Amino acid sequence: MKPQEEPIHIKCKKTEIAENVLMPGDPLRAKYIAEKFLKNARLVTSVRNMFGFTGTYKGKRVTVMGSGMGMPSMSIYAFELFYYFNVKKIIRIGTCGVVTPEIKVPELILASDVYSLSNFAYIYDETKTHLEKPSKKLNKAIIETAKKQGQKVHVGTVLTCDQFGPYINMDRVLKKIPKDVHPIAEEMEAYALMHVAKVFKRDAAAIVTAVDSKFSEDVLSIEDREKSLDDMILLALDSII
Repeated sequence: MKPQEEPIHIKCKKTEIAENVLMPGDPLRAKYIAEKFLKNARLVTSVRNMFGFTGTYKGKRVTVMGSGMGMPSMSIYAFELFYYFNVKKIIRIGTCGVVTPEIKVPELILASDVYSLSNFAYIYDETKTHLEKPSKKLNKAIIETAKKQGQKVHVGTVLTCDQFGPYINMDRVLKKIPKDVHPIAEEMEAYALMHVAKVFKRDAAAIVTAVDSKFSEDVLSIEDREKSLDDMILLALDSII
């Protein structure tokens, strides 16, 4: 079925969305990023309070827009950005739980690939896969930028779940994953972004900050999460331009 002529969930002129987009899950985090890091940032869309801001970073136009929580929400906004606004690159910036003791809160993780037990890809376009890969070009830029910034970034498989990790038995979920897949973190959106980007032949990547771990009692407060995300935001901004 061909989509309708105009997007339903993003309402603005096509020229008001930049080719390069950062997508945090929380629309208020998008507001925080726009106000703190972008110049001349302007709210361009706010349907359902899913805020999108466009401004400049180091002279380059960038849009920062919330994705909402979970794969269905991410896929709606990623689809509309690619299909209606001709966005070229999207970097998801979010939070995650870690499932390996080697990673500490609040270290950064770059997805080398993303695994999901869900049927998202099959429902989307009958693709029979549970593993998606980000853009090699974009991941390379992120790794090189992290080195220049002196930032430590773990690179590995990220697990995208249909449920919020802390509310379920994650060990039970991990036992269902093939033995040759070794996730280091779990979250709820990256897989959908990677699959939609692949369909449109666009670049996408995911950087996530570890905010909880079953191997540690360190859990960041909401306020501390905001502060700890600045390194990830700067990494994403410098990489995407």
